[in-house]
Amino acid sequence: MTGERPRVAVFRPDDDRLAAARTLLHDLGVEAVGDPMLAVEPTGETPSAADYVVFTSKTGAELVASAGWEPGTATVVAIGPKTAEALEAAGYAVDLVPEEFTSSGLVDLLADRTTDATVEVARSDHGSPVLLDGLRAAGADVHETVLYRLVRPEGAGESAALAAAGDLDAVCFTSSLTVEHFLDAAAERGVRDAAVAGLNDAVVGVIGAPTRETADGEGIDVDVVPAEATFEALARETVERLGDDGAR
Repeated sequence: MTGERPRVAVFRPDDDRLAAARTLLHDLGVEAVGDPMLAVEPTGETPSAADYVVFTSKTGAELVASAGWEPGTATVVAIGPKTAEALEAAGYAVDLVPEEFTSSGLVDLLADRTTDATVEVARSDHGSPVLLDGLRAAGADVHETVLYRLVRPEGAGESAALAAAGDLDAVCFTSSLTVEHFLDAAAERGVRDAAVAGLNDAVVGVIGAPTRETADGEGIDVDVVPAEATFEALARETVERLGDDGAR
């Protein structure tokens, strides 16, 4: 262990999500190292009219609400409970949420419902092709609207330096892009190889299978993939694994 409390890096955007992550990790008995790896650049676009409109993030829900988007007669679909809560808080009725909060879960939910239907997928510029490909294979007429771009904030990379120095006990990656941005930040600091080695001496938690595939492909050993694809589940299971493994 690196200190009195284990240090766990989180990469959530620097808004209420990072604040909530810090609070959760503190309550779980660890020190949160907040190192935002994603910043949101809105495009100003809103979803086109369709039979189904699919939202894959809380950010997307908030952006369409601020733009005054109206769903009309569309069936509104949220990828998970946090996205559904954001939509409902903005006054939208959420009709469907998959059992598995992933792109694959959305395909499983919608494939039989959307044959010959129009489906609008409203999300970031880094959305997985799994959702679009799966719905098109099921016979849906699919259109994607990019609501926002995800970029790496200037100055990100404190966690990479800590990992390289052996001063992190665990990390919680919430998307493939957070893995990529972490490694880019490490490379800019000249510590990429050392940072990967540091991660492999720590507990690495990732939010789902696509993020695991990205980490695996970069030589990062993944220890935790939560049963539920939410940050809370990721944080809890990562901290539990840290406790099971003992202080590192």
